[in-house]
Amino acid sequence: MSEQSKSPTSSSSPWVTVGLTVFTFLFVLLLSALVIRFLVPRIDVERAKRSEQALIGNVIQVEVLNGGGIEGAANAVTSSLRQLGFDVVEIGNFDVFDVEQTVVLARNGGDVKSAERVARGLGLSADRILIEESADYYLDVTVLVGRDYESLNLERR
Repeated sequence: MSEQSKSPTSSSSPWVTVGLTVFTFLFVLLLSALVIRFLVPRIDVERAKRSEQALIGNVIQVEVLNGGGIEGAANAVTSSLRQLGFDVVEIGNFDVFDVEQTVVLARNGGDVKSAERVARGLGLSADRILIEESADYYLDVTVLVGRDYESLNLERR
C-alpha cells in the first residue's frame, strides 16, 4: 500500500526533476526577454546604415581657441555654441594672443557650409570665414576668438 501512496515524481529519477527545473528556468527567461523586448525601445539601426556622407552636417564638430587673450572668452563662445546645438569638442588657447577679430576656419575638407552656420550663429559675416583644408583635421570648424568677442552674438539663457 505504501507503494501506491508515493507521488509520481518521488519514484521517478532525479533527471526528470532536473529537466523540469531547467525547462521552467528557460521558460521564465524567454518570457522575461519577450516582455523586455516590448517595453524597452529599440535602437534605430537605420541611422547606422546610412552612409557617412548623409550624417555629415547633422552634427558640426567645433574647436574654440582663445586668440585674444581675454580670460573666459573661449568658454563664453563655447557655451553659446553648445546652446545653439553645435558639438564643441575642444577648447583651448591659440598660439598667440594678438588676434583682433574673431574668425571661423572651415577645416575638414573645406566644409564652408558648416563654417557659415557657425559664423551665422555668432553673428559674423561671411568675410570672417577662412578655408584651411587638410586631411589631418577631424574637426569641421575652428572658431578663433579675437579681442572683439564681446561684440559677438552670444546666446545667454
